[in-house]
Amino acid sequence: MFKIVTKQALNESMTKISVYAPLIAKKAKPGQFIILKVNENGERIPLTIADYDSEKGTVTVIFQKVGKTTMLLDTLNVGDYIQNFVGPLGRASEIEGYKRAAVIGGGAGCAIAFPQAKALFNMGTTVDMIAGFRNKDLIILEKEMSEVCHNFMLMTDDGSNGNKGFVTNALEQRINEGANFDLVVAIGPLPMMKAVCDLTKKYNIKTIISMNPIMIDGTGMCGGCRLTVGGQTKFACVDGPDFDGHLVDFDEAMKRLRTYNKDEQHARDEFCNLLKKGENL
Repeated sequence: MFKIVTKQALNESMTKISVYAPLIAKKAKPGQFIILKVNENGERIPLTIADYDSEKGTVTVIFQKVGKTTMLLDTLNVGDYIQNFVGPLGRASEIEGYKRAAVIGGGAGCAIAFPQAKALFNMGTTVDMIAGFRNKDLIILEKEMSEVCHNFMLMTDDGSNGNKGFVTNALEQRINEGANFDLVVAIGPLPMMKAVCDLTKKYNIKTIISMNPIMIDGTGMCGGCRLTVGGQTKFACVDGPDFDGHLVDFDEAMKRLRTYNKDEQHARDEFCNLLKKGENL
C-alpha cells in the first residue's frame, strides 16, 4: 500500500499527487513511468513520473480524469492509500551531451515534458520550453516550466492567453530566428507529436518523443504496447517510452490507441452512474 502525501487540482480535469514510495524515488530518472492499481479490483494503468524527491521518498504523478481508473484515483485524498504503485519502469531518457534543446509539451504532455526540461536545464543545456494548451483555463505548471528553461513560450489554440497558435508555430519561429537546436523533445497527443516530427524532419533536427500506448503489464510480456519504429516492432514499456520520432509509425499508433474506445466509454459511464448514486466504489 502506498500513501498519498499531497494532492493538488491543477485545473478542472487534471490532478497532481505525490505518493510515498522511497524505493522508486531513489531509482527514478526522467522519462520513466510507474504502473498503479487504485484498489484490489482495479485495472493497471501507466503514468509517467512527473517529479521525484529521493530525500523525502516521494514520487509525483499528474493525471487527467478521462477514464474510470483516473476518475477513481481522483476520489482518493491525502492520507489515503493506493493498492499498487510499481516502478520505475521503462528506459530513462537519453538526453546527455546536447547544447541547445527545445522541449515541447502539449496539454497533459507538459507533465512529462517538465522533468525532461528540468534535467536538460540542470545539465547546463540551453533550453527553450514551448507549451501548448487548448485554452488558458487548461494551463498547468506554468511557473514550474518557466523556471527550468532559458526561453519560455506558452501557446493556446484559441489565443485566450494572448498568444494564439500551435506549438509547431512557436518552434518554427524559434528555428527561423536562429535557434540552433540539436535536440527537440516533444510530448503530448499523438497528432501533435507527429506534427512536430514532420517539422523537425525538414530541418534535420533529432527529435525524441514519449509514447504511451495501450499498456498492461509494463514488463514486455503481454505485447499490448507494441509499436512500429523504423519498420521494427518495439514495446514501449521496455524499449521506450522514448523513441526517435522520425521513425515512429504514428498512423498505426493512433489506430491502435482507438481499439478500446467503446469499452472505455462504457466503463466511464458506468463509473459516473455509481458516483451519482453514491454507491460504494
